[in-house]
Amino acid sequence: MDAHRPLDLSDVRASLQARGIDVLRVLYSDVLGVTRSKDMLVSQIERALGHGPTFCQGVWVTTTQGGVLDGQGSISDGLPDLVTQIVPSMIRDIPWEPGVAYVVADVFEPDGSRHQIAPRSVLQNVIDGYGELGLTPVTGPELEYYVMEERDGVWERTFDHKGLVYTTGAMVDPHGYFLHTLRMCDKLDIGAFAGNHEFSPSQYEINLWHADAMLSADRTFIFKAAIKDITHRQGFLASFMGKPFNDEGGSGFHLHFSVERGGDNVMADASGELSETALSMIAGILEHAPALAALTNPTVNAFKRLGPDTLAPYRINWGMDNRSTMVRIPPERGRGTRLELRIGDGAANPYVISAAVLAAALDGIRRNLTPPAALEGWTYEDETADVLPMTLEDALAALQHDDVLKDLLGEQFVTTFITMKSDEIERYTEAVEDPATRDVTPWEVTEYLLHY
Repeated sequence: MDAHRPLDLSDVRASLQARGIDVLRVLYSDVLGVTRSKDMLVSQIERALGHGPTFCQGVWVTTTQGGVLDGQGSISDGLPDLVTQIVPSMIRDIPWEPGVAYVVADVFEPDGSRHQIAPRSVLQNVIDGYGELGLTPVTGPELEYYVMEERDGVWERTFDHKGLVYTTGAMVDPHGYFLHTLRMCDKLDIGAFAGNHEFSPSQYEINLWHADAMLSADRTFIFKAAIKDITHRQGFLASFMGKPFNDEGGSGFHLHFSVERGGDNVMADASGELSETALSMIAGILEHAPALAALTNPTVNAFKRLGPDTLAPYRINWGMDNRSTMVRIPPERGRGTRLELRIGDGAANPYVISAAVLAAALDGIRRNLTPPAALEGWTYEDETADVLPMTLEDALAALQHDDVLKDLLGEQFVTTFITMKSDEIERYTEAVEDPATRDVTPWEVTEYLLHY
């Protein structure tokens, strides 16, 4: 992925045609995590995909409502091209749309260099940093989402039976859409292995296997696009928006992660205690937590999911198998030893949340940081740990002042992200009578529900 090089796609075309695939849907992520794509005819891919396709760089600063801001590669630069190149290993036939396959694409500058704003490039840069230490980061996502139907012009939950967390069957899947979705994810070959109804009515989770960080992020990116597409085709709306309803809990994006050296998990020592590497990773994440909050909770709405007694994080802390902490250490040891970051919002970009968390952990490893003591019990009221930023504005300010994280993620990316999110905050403040409200406003539903 260091530079754009023309691909020999004759074998790819032949393989696709042999499977009856005549359209290749080229996907890449914008800064927000919105899926940008183009359908390409397989019969033309050697000519059309060997050096592209190209898109306008204004996509990096296009808001969910269609506004185009000025920024890197945007209006002041004359809206130049970006160049994509497919990743053949990430071709996935779409089981619910015969003849069509997804493929993830890398993004490059017109001169062939790696694009420093593209979220997939940002993650690759961080992975390269681990490689310099002989380490391979491994991640596993847990994402929740709501399914809704439109009634009188309003998107509402499909049902409102409470107390059905960790259940399956017709009571929580009255239309059969969830079981169909789970089967489609299996056929899509993105590592799905299980699923269930979650805590709130009409809220679901599908589990994906862990994998090397880039493969895991690619799978998660496809997963989010697929869930929305499958559900829409059934006449419903799936949304990963963090908190779409005032009267129910939010949807999280928990990220499990570890590091390996030569294929061996190095997160625990021979006695089963957390290794110095794992402790340094925890310390790095805690040190950068205020800035991380902007990247893991990238919307105004996301911060309304956080708070005391929410089962979402509130303080900058960690604990052993403790779901009230920001960083939880699941009880498995050996190859299963890992950290779980619980702060992530469902709207988070899979590449960006992975890059940000791994960057903070990498800084901890490089500096051999030591974390404070693990906390026990219900930690929301334990004032030994600071409170996380409770607004996107405060989190962005922390990101702006975190020079280490900016350097690891890249100045161009962070500047573009801050540009987008500052505009979002400004539009929210102008539109809402009380911007400090913890209630979900109609502006947020319009801004996020369909796009995340």
